[in-house]
Amino acid sequence: MEEIREIIQYREFLKTSVQKDIRGKYKGSFFGVLWSFINPLLQAVVYAVIFPYIMRTQIENYLVYLIIGIIAWTFFTNVINAGMMVIQMNAGIIKKVYFPRIILPLSSAISGVVNFLISCLVILLFCIFNPSIGVSWHIIILPLITFIQFVLSLGISLALSAINIYIKDTQYIIQFVLNLMFYATPILYTVDIFPESLRWVLMLNPMAGLVDAYRCIFMYHTIPDFSVLAYTCVVSVVLFVIGLIVFRKLEKGFAEEV
Repeated sequence: MEEIREIIQYREFLKTSVQKDIRGKYKGSFFGVLWSFINPLLQAVVYAVIFPYIMRTQIENYLVYLIIGIIAWTFFTNVINAGMMVIQMNAGIIKKVYFPRIILPLSSAISGVVNFLISCLVILLFCIFNPSIGVSWHIIILPLITFIQFVLSLGISLALSAINIYIKDTQYIIQFVLNLMFYATPILYTVDIFPESLRWVLMLNPMAGLVDAYRCIFMYHTIPDFSVLAYTCVVSVVLFVIGLIVFRKLEKGFAEEV
């Protein structure tokens, strides 16, 4: 595959781009990379205080339940938002230097994985210090779930990064869609609040299966439902292929459009 050959050839550029993404995101900030999990932690605390009174939620260990969901969701949205803007943000270098353009959204996705894995330390701490949860061997499945989400997020960001160059309103439309998806993903609630006949509709959302898988390995100490993971994997691969095709077709005009 041509893209893989070029990525290997420009691997040092990719490495530099990832390092720049990670360092640049919190450049000048006192807490630096700590914000990777401070933000979702504060968000989870707010929901944990307010949401039970709104929905009368009776979920055991609700704060940990929220933290897992919000950190997984933050990983997804960070990759989408950063990847969508990355071509536009690097207009100067695109016009001056040749390199595989795919490296830019790829570096955003990889830096998103790094930030997510750092944030997983917070999840582990909450599990360890909660006597009713703890940590089990199921955590070894984390790389598999993370990789599936990486493929899903990268595929979407590939398509959006290219489309956003030609249709400038894309970023605003996607923000609205992501806000809708947040409430269509079982982050604040459980799927049990819906009739059993309707739950399959909710699980069509690939992030629903991923969030549930993270909770299985961190919180419930069970093996995730591999039929759901298999579905999510297929959807992720399909979206990745579509994103790659869209990116290939549109990247030729990047230098003129940015």
